[in-house]
Amino acid sequence: MKFLIVTNHSYMLWQFRRELIGELIKLGEVVISVPFLGHEDDFKAMGCKCINTEINRRGINLFEDLKLFTFYNKVLKEEKPDVVITYSIKPNVYAGFLCRMKKIPYSVNVQGLGTAFQSKFMSIVASVMYKAGIKKSNIVFFENDANAKEFTDRGIIPKEKVMVLNGAGVNLDSYKNQPYPSEDGGVHILYLGRIMKEKGCSETFEAMRIVKEKYKEKVVFDVVGFFEDEYKEEVEKMVQDGVIVFHGFQPNPRPYYAAAHCVVLASYHEGMSNVLLEAASTGRALITSDIPGCREAVDENVTGYLCKKQDVDTIVEDMEKFLNLTKEEREQMGIRGRQKMEREFEKYSVVEKTINAVLDNK
Repeated sequence: MKFLIVTNHSYMLWQFRRELIGELIKLGEVVISVPFLGHEDDFKAMGCKCINTEINRRGINLFEDLKLFTFYNKVLKEEKPDVVITYSIKPNVYAGFLCRMKKIPYSVNVQGLGTAFQSKFMSIVASVMYKAGIKKSNIVFFENDANAKEFTDRGIIPKEKVMVLNGAGVNLDSYKNQPYPSEDGGVHILYLGRIMKEKGCSETFEAMRIVKEKYKEKVVFDVVGFFEDEYKEEVEKMVQDGVIVFHGFQPNPRPYYAAAHCVVLASYHEGMSNVLLEAASTGRALITSDIPGCREAVDENVTGYLCKKQDVDTIVEDMEKFLNLTKEEREQMGIRGRQKMEREFEKYSVVEKTINAVLDNK
């Protein structure tokens, strides 16, 4: 059996789907069509055939998208896959539509609604495109119930084609439970991820300023990630003012989770936040937005706190709640978070459900 995986980012595919690919290789041949921004040699070492694919991940350019559509048509014609698995909107729509026309079994992954569903006009456009692309898919995987409901309510797909998984899951062996670190140098609250508006960075940074002013050396704010241009000056100013410790982009997040006491993510929208799953698996408490894709990772007041979306005051309130716990209470919150990951988000359980659904609906 030949599997073709079509997606838009090799780093994300390696980080979150390599266990799935490893299991698919046991069943047959795996071909990957993606823009390779790293990990091509890793996938080849696993036994995959790699096809470098140019994709403009942001926005719609008719010329570029027609070129992509034509490229996917060529790949399908040459590779003749038995099953196609797609991730992200352009592969879902363009490769999906071609599979529909060619009557190739295909499964679609909607990892989040993203900015396409944040405005009325764009949500209409995205709905039309998605309906054309995934109408004949065998199954559509979602990472939370709210996103699945959005698609069924809009009539994009029928309910019987929907399967909701706990995101990509988290590899509990890769993200081991780590000893709770010393608090001698202060309580460390970590933001890890892209520094951008949609991740709630404006509100998070303002909350950090407020809390740092009040708690001084009792709290340390660590920031890990690469910033978009609009945040360059703000990040530099916060470092200069002593509000944050900026570590830049780090390919291995594990040491930063391990050194933290709590992780904050006040995102506007998520499919399922892998940062939250990894942090909780490490044994760290969470502060995150009360939105689909984030709230599923938290048991309120047990493994962390839920703040209102785009609300500085509740981020501050939750940070203060955490700081005002005893050391033992903070540690126990992280331990319970790890236990939640073991119960609900174990990686190979998600992989098994995915493969069974793909093959059962072939």
